Amino acid sequence: MTDSAGRRFQHWQAGRRAEAFAAWWLRLHGYRILARNFRHAGGEVDLLARRGAILAAVEVKWRPDLGQAAEAISARQKHRIGRAASVFWAGQPDAASLSLRFDALLLAPWRWPHHIRDAWRPES
Repeated sequence: MTDSAGRRFQHWQAGRRAEAFAAWWLRLHGYRILARNFRHAGGEVDLLARRGAILAAVEVKWRPDLGQAAEAISARQKHRIGRAASVFWAGQPDAASLSLRFDALLLAPWRWPHHIRDAWRPES
C-alpha cells in the first residue's frame, strides 16, 4: 500500500468512527437512525435520523477543530446531500407527515459534539 493510499484509508477509517460516534450521540438525544451512508446516484448522506415528525439528513465532519469542521461542508456537497436525502424521504411510507431538515454534526478531538440543527436549506 502506498503512503497516499494508506493515508486515504486512515482518513476513511476516522470518518467511519466519527459517523458511528455521531449515530450514538443522536440516539442519546432521542433520534432513531434510519440509514447510514445512504447512497443514490446523485449523492450520499452520512446519517438519516428521525425524531418525531423530523427526518434529519445529517452530515458528519471530523476535523482538528470545530471551525474547520464547519467550513468543510461545501456548497457542492450540500447539493449532493440534498439530492440523496430527497430520494430517501420520498421512499418513506409517511413522507407527507415528515419535514426534511439538513443538520451538521461537527466533531473535534477533546470537544463536545456540536449539532447544528437546520444547518442549511437546499437551493430552490
